[in-house]
Amino acid sequence: MAVKIGLLGFGTVASGIPFLLKENEEKIVAAARDDIEIAKVLVKDDEEKDRLIAAGNDYHFVTDVTEITEDPTIAIVVELMGRIEPAKTFITAALQSGKHVVTANKDLLAVHGSELRAIAEEHGAALYYEAAVAGGIPILRTLANSLTSDKVTRILGVLNGTSNFMMTQMVEAGWTYEAALAKAQELGYAESDPTNDVEGIDAAYKAVILSQFGFGMTIDFDQVLHQGISTITPDDVAVAQELGYVIKLVGDVQETPSGIAAEVSPTFLPKAHPLASVNGVMNAVFVESIGIGESMYYGPGAGQKPTATSVVADIIRIARRLHDGNVGKSFNEFVRETKTAHPSDVKSPYYFAINTPDKRGQLLRLAQIFNSEAISFGQVLQQRANGDTARVVIITHSLSKTQLANVTEKLGEVTDFEVLNIFKVLGE
Repeated sequence: MAVKIGLLGFGTVASGIPFLLKENEEKIVAAARDDIEIAKVLVKDDEEKDRLIAAGNDYHFVTDVTEITEDPTIAIVVELMGRIEPAKTFITAALQSGKHVVTANKDLLAVHGSELRAIAEEHGAALYYEAAVAGGIPILRTLANSLTSDKVTRILGVLNGTSNFMMTQMVEAGWTYEAALAKAQELGYAESDPTNDVEGIDAAYKAVILSQFGFGMTIDFDQVLHQGISTITPDDVAVAQELGYVIKLVGDVQETPSGIAAEVSPTFLPKAHPLASVNGVMNAVFVESIGIGESMYYGPGAGQKPTATSVVADIIRIARRLHDGNVGKSFNEFVRETKTAHPSDVKSPYYFAINTPDKRGQLLRLAQIFNSEAISFGQVLQQRANGDTARVVIITHSLSKTQLANVTEKLGEVTDFEVLNIFKVLGE
C-alpha cells in the first residue's frame, strides 16, 4: 500500500515534488520500501484550484486544511507555504492528529521550532526539515548522522543566495549596493522588500537551526546578532581586495569555553579560504571539527528542484521508518543544555573604517584609544578622502566582543572620528 502525502501549498518547490517522484521512482521506492502517492493538495481558494486544473495538474485539490489533517489515510503532511502563519497552525494540527510533517519553513522553525518538536514528540510523530537550511545541500542530515562521531567546534556559512549574488557583483564588478540590489530584483532573486535577505535575518534563522544540529543547543532567534550588507561601500570592497580579502555575508556559530555564540555579519574572508570562492546565488557551509578538521558542503541554496530534492529525501526517510516500524524518532537526537557564550570569549580580528580630520597626530590618537582596550593593529592603511579628511582603515588582531563594544564606545565619544563601518575578519 502506498504512503500517502498531503501537500500544503503548490508553489514552486511543491510542484517540483511530482517531478522527482516520477523521474526517480525506482530509486525512491527502493529506499522507502513503498510507493509514495500525493493524495491531496491544499490551495488557497477555488480560483487557484481552477487555475491549476486548467493548467493540466491532475491532483485532488482542496481548500480546507482539515481535509488533509483529518484524513486517516494520509500519513505525511508536507508544508511548503512559507511564512509563520497559517503554517504554524496547520503543522500543529497535523502533528496533533499523529501525522508526520516535512517542512522547509526556516522562519517558523527558528522561532517556534522547540514548541513544534515538543508537539511531535508528544504525539509520536516525525518532524523533518532538511530543506530549511541551504536548500539542496543536505547539511542537517550530514551533521545529525555523518558527523555523529565528530565534535563540531565552528560552523561558517554563506547561507543566503540573494545577498551572496549581490556581494559577488559588488566584489567582481565594483557595483554599488543599490545597483546590485536592483539587478537582484530584476532577476527575481530579491523580493520587492528585500529586508530579510540583505539585513541577515534569513541567514540568522538558519543559524538557529544549525546551532541545534551542530552543537545540540537551541538558541533563540533574538540571541543571533545580525548585521546586513546595506552599509558596505565600494571603498570597503576595494580595501578588502587590496589587503587580500573578499567580503561575504557569513553566518558564524561557534562554541567557546562559556557556551555557543551565533551571528551573521559581513566578514572579510582571506582569498584562500574556501568560502571566498562561493559566488552568485550558491550557498556553502564550512564545518570545523576535531575529527575531520575542515570540510565544506556546497550547492544551490534555493530553487525548485534542489529544494524539492531535500524535501523528498525527508519524505523517503519517514516512509522507510513507517515501513520498519520505528517512526517518531527526532530528526536531531543531539540535545544538551543551552549555554550562550560570554562576550569576552567571542573573539575575532575586526576591520574598522574611520574618517578623521587630515591633520597631524590623528593616527596616534586612534592608536591610544585602541591600546587602552589592549587591542593591537595587524594592518593600517591611510587614504586621503578629500582635502580636509582622511580615511583610516585598521585591521586589528583578535579581540573580544567586550573589547569591541568598549573601543566602539570610546571612538564615538571623540568628535574628530567618524566610524564608517566595522566588520568581522576571519583570521587568527
